[in-house]
Amino acid sequence: MALRVAFQMDPITAVDIDGDSSFRIALEAQERGHEVFVYTPDQLSYREGRVLAQAQTATLRRVKGDHVTRGPVTELDLAKVDVVWLRQDPPFDMGYITTTHILDMVQPETLVVNDPFWVRNYPEKLLVLRFPDLTPPTLIARDLATIRAFKAEHGDVILKPLYGNGGAGVFRLDAQDRNLASLHELFSGINNEPLIVQKYLPAVTKGDKRIILVNGDPIGAINRVPAEGETRSNMHVGGRAEKVALTERDREICARIGPLLREKGQIFVGIDVIGDWLTEINLTSPTGLQELERFDGTNGAGLIWDAIEAKRAAT
Repeated sequence: MALRVAFQMDPITAVDIDGDSSFRIALEAQERGHEVFVYTPDQLSYREGRVLAQAQTATLRRVKGDHVTRGPVTELDLAKVDVVWLRQDPPFDMGYITTTHILDMVQPETLVVNDPFWVRNYPEKLLVLRFPDLTPPTLIARDLATIRAFKAEHGDVILKPLYGNGGAGVFRLDAQDRNLASLHELFSGINNEPLIVQKYLPAVTKGDKRIILVNGDPIGAINRVPAEGETRSNMHVGGRAEKVALTERDREICARIGPLLREKGQIFVGIDVIGDWLTEINLTSPTGLQELERFDGTNGAGLIWDAIEAKRAAT
């Protein structure tokens, strides 16, 4: 079954072909005979009842510096393609949110992955709040006194922007730290959003596990180990990816959240687990497919396309 597939993503010319999950998904689509289009979020529009993108065809290959050939820009009616991938990176701001509203309009005739309604309503640091018994002690607040009280109770905490990504703006504040008020002032000067505060988990020094789920089922995991002296495990700030197996606790967490992900049309999801605790559920633009494939030989992109093709065949 040949499909017409459009990727809404950051410029494909700039991706790391050895690490980018969108590239791997698009390459798998091409290898299955699907027609691939690409466009950036600013090329999406709504006009008189139609959802349009100024898109280009893309022919992909795993050649550094020459990984894509794009066709001319043409107006693509997204109601006439089979699948649209919502794959631009956060920030999860009003620009991002607006694209989810626009893409809502082409469903269900066009399958949007992941379902934009629930991507919009389940930001990664908020969806975990539905599972408080699986998560470390967590606070969402803007009021400084409330944050102070939480820190006083737990002593050692992680403070970060509620809608941040990629490890940006993440701070560890231990019991001796004196910077909470200054950081609160700094964040308050940037926007009026709440902050998220979580009890620090010492197990992070052994790694922050990224577990990949396809249609609610775990297919494997990678471990991201922070660099020496660093709290953050994100790979672009020096974290190191390692092979890791799923534990019984990991499978318990996945069994709890999997049915909700399936129900809400979240086909490709990455969750973060530190020790025995779930810290994030990433729906917007999860990563880790290529690392998993290198470590375990698991073709996650293939499993994702199996799920998508099954959904399209059933419509």
